[in-house]
Amino acid sequence: MQGLDFSVVPPYADILWMGVWWTVVLTISAAAISFVFGIVFALVVLYAPKSVALPVRGFMWLFMGTPLLLQLFLIYYGLGQLGFKIPALIAGIIGLGLHFAVYNADILRAGIVAVDAGQTEGARSLGFGRMQTLRYFIVPQAIRNTIPAMGNNLIVLLKESSLVSIIGIAELVHAAQLAISETFRPFEFYITVAALYYILNLVLEAGLRQVEKNVEVSR
Repeated sequence: MQGLDFSVVPPYADILWMGVWWTVVLTISAAAISFVFGIVFALVVLYAPKSVALPVRGFMWLFMGTPLLLQLFLIYYGLGQLGFKIPALIAGIIGLGLHFAVYNADILRAGIVAVDAGQTEGARSLGFGRMQTLRYFIVPQAIRNTIPAMGNNLIVLLKESSLVSIIGIAELVHAAQLAISETFRPFEFYITVAALYYILNLVLEAGLRQVEKNVEVSR
């Protein structure tokens, strides 16, 4: 039985750091998409006519009711079969972004509903239109109130980004698999990858705590 030998890891440091880089790029890009589309989906579900809201509800149900891995396959391989060839990185970002957008939308929808009705009445009495009321009063308050829940989604997104390795994106897990294919030392690299994910999570949690602290101060 072979013991652990972490001396095999340093020669692959460049590959692993490149994997960290792409993991961060994926997470930030997908988080931006999930945030923007989350707001759009929440507003459409709450305020759009039924003919528009129902398809969006159906889309949200579809993405909540199916595995992320299957969604990545459909976006990358499925759309490619139909003639819409998308680069793996873009497919991964779109898949992760839309998957977490529906969860952010659900959180934001609840946050918008929870804003006191007096806020809307007060804004309208001051002469703000419906869209202005949503933009300047309701949505900002809903976002502030839901930051902890959306922060949890962001942490899950970071970890779930490892799934895009299945479509060939050289993120952290994929980078480790390349190293393992040459060294045949899986434990050393998977333990190293786990440690790197843990560090990334610590950094992300510290950033989220700072955002929550700043929001509390600005209330």
